[in-house]
Amino acid sequence: MEETTTSSTTTTTGEKQGAEELPGGGKTAQSSVIAVYRVKLAGAQRNVTVIWCKSLINHTLTVSVEKPSSDTTFTCKVELKPWPFWSKKGFKSFEVEGRRIDVFWDLRSAKFSSGPEPAGGYYVAMVCNEEVALLLGDCKKEAYKRTKSRPSLEDASMISKRENVFGKKCFSTRTRFNEKRKEHDIVVENSINSGPKDPEMWISIDGIVLIHVSNLQWKFRGNETVLVEQVPVQVFWDVHAWLFGSPGHALFIFKPAPPENGAGDGGQTDGIVSSSSLSSSPEFCFFLYAWMMD
Repeated sequence: MEETTTSSTTTTTGEKQGAEELPGGGKTAQSSVIAVYRVKLAGAQRNVTVIWCKSLINHTLTVSVEKPSSDTTFTCKVELKPWPFWSKKGFKSFEVEGRRIDVFWDLRSAKFSSGPEPAGGYYVAMVCNEEVALLLGDCKKEAYKRTKSRPSLEDASMISKRENVFGKKCFSTRTRFNEKRKEHDIVVENSINSGPKDPEMWISIDGIVLIHVSNLQWKFRGNETVLVEQVPVQVFWDVHAWLFGSPGHALFIFKPAPPENGAGDGGQTDGIVSSSSLSSSPEFCFFLYAWMMD
């Protein structure tokens, strides 16, 4: 049975951050994928945040629309788990500055791997003024047919993506550095708990080791530029928490570099890695938060 719920939820910035901040281990560990899109919606360019979150007992999809020049967001949350209350197909509606926004989803044939985000067989569509402003998934024909809406004249663009993963020595994920290119396999491995040898780290993309950091205890923060499909990608890392037992996670940032910058000299720097240091750039960034489990 299709769920049809009308809701209008307003949250403050603090509440939104609390919903996105994920605990780092133990029984409450949960993986998440958080993507931020720039979307023409209700007469203005707005940031739309899509969160897929999964733990042992919960699996949720949350879509939030930010109000420009305000800390207010409008949020639609779908409980995908626990059974038997999984909303495989449905829609929810809310208002943004007096305009109705409909979010449609169909996950009946969705294919999931180890992560919380479907790999295929689904769609999530955001509709305003009979236009599909944001469309996720590979079942696009089905989405347009169900919503009875036309594509927006302005394409939505992903401006950042964040993922929380958990592991001991190996952390893997898949992502695109460009929406029009293929997905890439990213694997981060370390030898931190492998005996008396100096710890090392390897970062692989599509099965090829592109970054090898030896003497990791001295190079726990740094960056290199690598080539992925002939496109320069800056890779930043901060693994201080892994090595010195401080609370939190290791952080890896993958940022496609402008072609004119070239591939760089592969040099490393010891600057502190943070998302705020990249906030001035309008280009896409992928943030990987790697939580080391006991």
